[in-house]
Amino acid sequence: MKFREITDKSKVFPGEYLLHEPTKNIVIVGAFNWESDFIRVLSNGRLLEDKVAHFRKIVLTEKERKKTIKRGCGGCKKR
Repeated sequence: MKFREITDKSKVFPGEYLLHEPTKNIVIVGAFNWESDFIRVLSNGRLLEDKVAHFRKIVLTEKERKKTIKRGCGGCKKR
């Protein structure tokens, strides 16, 4: 897993996971405002608002992405 700096050309979407560098936590984006230079996120059940420079985008390789996909047990399939 690698982390990339968020630039003015980067797109950040609500529901996306980011790294909050000061706390070293993976957080979920709630709101992003480039003009006001803040990102509002959910971290450990609390709402947190901080500067864009304190966050990093998470970059996964194709192998890491496939590893995170989970398959169900199959008990709900129609027979």
